[in-house]
Parts: sequence; C-alpha cells; structure tokens
Amino acid sequence: MDRLVNTVRPYAWGSATAIPELLGMEPTGEPQAELWMGAHPGAPSRVDRGQGAVALSEVIAADPEGELGPDAVRHFGPRLPFLLKVLAAASPLSLQVHPDRAQAEAGFADEEARGVPIDAAHRNYKDVNHKPELICALTPFDGLCGFRDAGETAELLAALEVDPLKPYVDILHARPESHALREVLTAVLTADREAMADTVHQTAAAAERLGAQDGPYAPAYRAYASIARHYPGDPGVIAAMLLNYVRLQPGEALYLGAGVPHAYLDGLGVEIMANSDNVLRCGLTPKHIDVPELLRVVRFESDGPGVLRPEAESSGEEVYTTPIDEFRLSRYVLPEGGGPRPLSSRTPQILLCVSGEAVLRGEAGEAAELRLRQGESAFVPAGEAVAVSGPGTVFRATVVA
Repeated sequence: MDRLVNTVRPYAWGSATAIPELLGMEPTGEPQAELWMGAHPGAPSRVDRGQGAVALSEVIAADPEGELGPDAVRHFGPRLPFLLKVLAAASPLSLQVHPDRAQAEAGFADEEARGVPIDAAHRNYKDVNHKPELICALTPFDGLCGFRDAGETAELLAALEVDPLKPYVDILHARPESHALREVLTAVLTADREAMADTVHQTAAAAERLGAQDGPYAPAYRAYASIARHYPGDPGVIAAMLLNYVRLQPGEALYLGAGVPHAYLDGLGVEIMANSDNVLRCGLTPKHIDVPELLRVVRFESDGPGVLRPEAESSGEEVYTTPIDEFRLSRYVLPEGGGPRPLSSRTPQILLCVSGEAVLRGEAGEAAELRLRQGESAFVPAGEAVAVSGPGTVFRATVVA
C-alpha cells in the first residue's frame, strides 16, 4: 500500500477554506476546488516506493496486472478506470451533461475525422469513454439533478409572474413531457442573448422575492436566485429552473448517469467518476456550448433526484449502489476500540480518511502499517490484503470486475 501525494485543482468556483480545513492546512486565499486521487493524466497522484516520488499512472503502466489485477485489466484495460476527488464548491459549477459510451465513441470519431484539435475550446469529446459520477456529501451540499416533473415546473415558473416565461409555461402544460422539456430548453438556449438577459434579471428578482416567503418551492427559488447572482443574465439560470433542486445531508449521495443534466452549487463532498473528460455544457459558464450536440445527448425525462443512502453490509461496509462497473464507492465508520476490518480485493483500491484517523495494516503487521490522518489517502494494489481500524471515517473506492 502507498500513501498518496495528491494535487489540488484551483478552479475559480472552489472554496478557499473547505479543502485546507480538511487537510489541516492554512488557506492560501485562493480557491481550492478539487483534491484529485488516482492516475488521471491531468494530475496523477504520486507514490514513493523508496526511489523518490513517481506518478501513480507510471507505476500502473509499468505493471498493469500487478497493480490493477487481471480482472480489472481484462474489463477496463491497463489503466485505473476511476478518479476519486474531494470537491469543494463555493459557487455553482457549469450546468452540464455527459454522453453514454456509444455517443462518446461516435462523437470522438467524428471530431477526429474533422481534424478538431484535441485541446480546442470548441471540442466536445476528449476521449471515447462515458463519465458516470457519484457525489457523496460531507457537509450539507446543494445541487441540481435531472428534470423536474413538467407540470410542477410549469407551476414554479408561473408563480414568478414574469411575462417572457409564460410561453414556456404554456408549452409545459400543453405538450407531452419529453417534447415539452426539449422545446423549452431549446428555446432558452437559442433565444436572443440580450432579450434573454433581461428575462433572467426579471426572473432572478422574482425568485429572490418568492424565496423569502413560505412555500413548497421556496428553497428552490433561493437556489436559483443565488445562481443568478453568480451568473447574471446567463440563459443557464432559466435552464436550471427546469431541474430538481436537492440539498444532500452528510452521507447522502447523488448518482449522475448519462444524459442527466446536473450542476453542483455549494458544499463539500467526495466525488468518484469514470475516467473521462467528456462534458457538454448547458449554461452557467463562459465555455463553449454546442446546443445541437447537447440536445442530442440530453435525456428529456423527468424523475426525482434519486438521493442515495448507503446500504450497510454485515462487514460494516456501507455501500453506495450504482449501475456501473468502473467504480464502487463505500465507507466505513470506524469506532474507537473497534476491531480491524479486512479490505482484501482482487481489484485496486483507494482509501480516503475524511475524519479522525485510519490505521491500515498489511499482512506483515506493524512492519506494513500506514496511518492516514483526515484528508489523507492511500493506494492499495489488487490482491494486497489490508485491514483498517479507526477511530475515523474512511471512504473506499474500487471497481466491479
């Protein structure tokens, strides 16, 4: 097992304090948005096996089957198929959606054939993989996830009493739901920018007013008003109003599958995703928005946000069940004086301590002991027998193979 040395990504939307507090470090005053753990080429973790720090991606490339196990290599190839993060949002991330694997493969091939540079600002597909993801709250965590029921959205918009929104209300009442959602989102994203900016300003003022009152949509109105303060005049503010607003409590999670529009708004969480950089944006960003491609990828289906709670197993492991194989996220809440919990696996593992302390012991006992303080993490190669004890809370990331 290896202690990981990880990189913090300083995206503008990040909190200046949440990740430093987790790591027990002084804030720099700059945003610190994501702590990456894994072998993503953009910022691979580093390990030291006695010959100096080396990127985890290089360690895996030198011996894929030894590090990942034959099962994982057979299913996913010679690379770690997931990226684990701590995400700290102080302002909204872009409203976005991810393609499924077939869409990613087709989109990547098309852009390659047309000679679109891989680093071009207008490139949609950076690879051929899908990007399902799971976010688990460490603090109260606000987000948007999936389309709200069309009739409820019509009520929410109508209550704002903003004249330019009335055609959208009529569409949501009159059309079959999938057609209505597609038609409204298309209208919002293709409208005249100046006229839409005025609509957004009126809508934001109305949302501020209704968010200060009692009512079933008051929390959502407050969230949309906050989004508008961060992105004044952005059409994505109206697009966001089509989505479910959700506040996760610590330990609750959201799974974001292909085609589901979503945005993270505020809070600290553990995120895990398949290794991919494929993102199609709907708004709340100065980056490129390809409306036709976006509309091809989005699933125009309403559903609740589908809040996940962990399922406890007899071993003490609490598992967040998802329908994909590239990752499996679980946690252990380890009590003071509790016995060690075995974590043997045929596939690779990353263990992240988010509170207290975790002690990892290998088969060699004290000679193979690694202590993780809050915010620290470790990589455990496939097949290595490890047991963990506390007191602390540990997230475990691995794959299903």
